[in-house]
Amino acid sequence: MTDQEHSSPLVHLALRDRHMAQGARFAPFAGWEMPLQYEGIVAEHLAVRERVGVFDVSHLARAWVEGPDADELLRSVTTFDVTTLPVGQAHYSLYCNETGGIEDDVFIYHLPGERWLVIHNAANADRDFERLRAVAGNAASEVTPETVMLAIQGPEAIGLLGTVVSAEIPSMQPRECAELDWRGTSVLFARTGYTGEDGGECIVDAEHAGALWDALIDGGATPAGLGARDTLRLEAALPLHGSDIDATTHPYEAGLGFAVSLDDGAPFTGREALAALKAQPRTRRLAHLAARARGVIRAGFAVREPGGTEPICCLTSGAYSPSLRLGIGMAYLPVEQATRGTMLEVDVRGRALPVEVVRRPFYRKPED
Repeated sequence: MTDQEHSSPLVHLALRDRHMAQGARFAPFAGWEMPLQYEGIVAEHLAVRERVGVFDVSHLARAWVEGPDADELLRSVTTFDVTTLPVGQAHYSLYCNETGGIEDDVFIYHLPGERWLVIHNAANADRDFERLRAVAGNAASEVTPETVMLAIQGPEAIGLLGTVVSAEIPSMQPRECAELDWRGTSVLFARTGYTGEDGGECIVDAEHAGALWDALIDGGATPAGLGARDTLRLEAALPLHGSDIDATTHPYEAGLGFAVSLDDGAPFTGREALAALKAQPRTRRLAHLAARARGVIRAGFAVREPGGTEPICCLTSGAYSPSLRLGIGMAYLPVEQATRGTMLEVDVRGRALPVEVVRRPFYRKPED
């Protein structure tokens, strides 16, 4: 539990009553009261992998930056060159500090009318918005309280969204975004997600969000909570800020070099450090570990050489994989041990559990 959760009341979701009606069990997360699970984490996880699930991710902070200079202002604080991003496209980016450490990872959406939407992680929301206001002033505005964000994910998600929200959605490509009319109100839709499955995310005014949630549930979507969202993102080997990436890690050792643009020469926070880090040999790399015996591995568990007593490092993430039916996790390993096929051990409460370094992602969709 964070200090914020101790010092102030939890923020309630606009759709709290609907989550309660679905049997949600809540837990505090980054100052919000969030649905952890409904039917159960494994059932919700498999519903997303096999059919379609809907997550209320309204805890993610949402801010607009608008105006003719919005792209240049965003470029000055984010690692990806958003000035190259066409209207109707979204891209993953990072906020880094002057030493190249990852302060947060964000998604940036380019909408018509010189408008840019930035999605921040909940735990960093206040600091991230201050970062935007520092460069954009009143051109930046936060809209988190008055909007709801829903993530619809799974192999049947696009079909459901095409039926419920707009017939335009099935023709949209990954990372495309658009404002669509739904029952007389605007829904900002992006073909993005955090599960490794196809699908999309919808942002809608809070007053219309209940009707959209109901329509998605009536259409067959399974309500899913933060528990399933975490196991899904881990199977997809997607890093979680505050666990797998933070201010002490840099993009290149985390496998996030694709989110850093250096060729344009534009100044942004951390640019010089990142250029130097890119040129240096890696000393460690975020590696992906799969258990080779029964046992669940968790964040913080020590990783050792087989038969060793001294930890090499600790897991940054770890969980039971419902799709693969084994323990999986991530850890920063020395580069010489971060190669596929390397055998190591994880200390599971005093028991040495054998693990193997595998390629990412952990889970791949079955071939048709």
